[in-house]
Amino acid sequence: MRKRSLSSDRLRGLSIVYEDGSLIVVDKPAGMLTTHTKLVGRAARESQLTAENVLTDYVRKGQWKSSKRVYLVHRLDRETSGIMMFAKSEAVAEKLREHWNETTEKYYLAKVEGELEGDHGVFESYLKEDADGYRVRSVASDVQGAKLAKTEWQKQSDGSLLIRLHSGRKNQIRVHFSEAGHPIVGDVKYGAKKADRMYLHSARLAFVHPVTGKRMEFGEI
Repeated sequence: MRKRSLSSDRLRGLSIVYEDGSLIVVDKPAGMLTTHTKLVGRAARESQLTAENVLTDYVRKGQWKSSKRVYLVHRLDRETSGIMMFAKSEAVAEKLREHWNETTEKYYLAKVEGELEGDHGVFESYLKEDADGYRVRSVASDVQGAKLAKTEWQKQSDGSLLIRLHSGRKNQIRVHFSEAGHPIVGDVKYGAKKADRMYLHSARLAFVHPVTGKRMEFGEI
């Protein structure tokens, strides 16, 4: 296994914090897409600035005819920064996705508008995307396509929140805090005032390595 910490123009702001033959763990900057949006045509998709495309170019080492690529395991929203992971094969990606919530711990740091009551809490609801896929909202449990989401939070001494996800739904943290009346600072999409950025950061990722079975931990909280 190889460990490295680097950032270069070739990586377009991404920092690789760990790499081996099966996976790559990176620190993604705010403002970079994880994967392509709904673009038509392979050329259009592959030309978009995304973490997936940058890392695919990286593993191909400049050989544009190479079949090497990285595979999506999970996502971070464009404006969310921090630790995330890609697999180097479809088999590894499928193994990671298969038991993702059971074998993975995901912690975030955030700032929200206003003051939450208490020092600790849990939001739990069923989430569903709108028909156009732009927004997500809580719905009744019997709505077709609704998925259970659980978000645990705890106040920190500096006023920020430490958040643990017990599921991995689209926009989950953003929706839960917005619906509680305390949107993430800078999250205009879900009702916050405009700020210099959205204050949501993937601070720590822990998981069981799909090949070695070893527990891996990256990031700090």
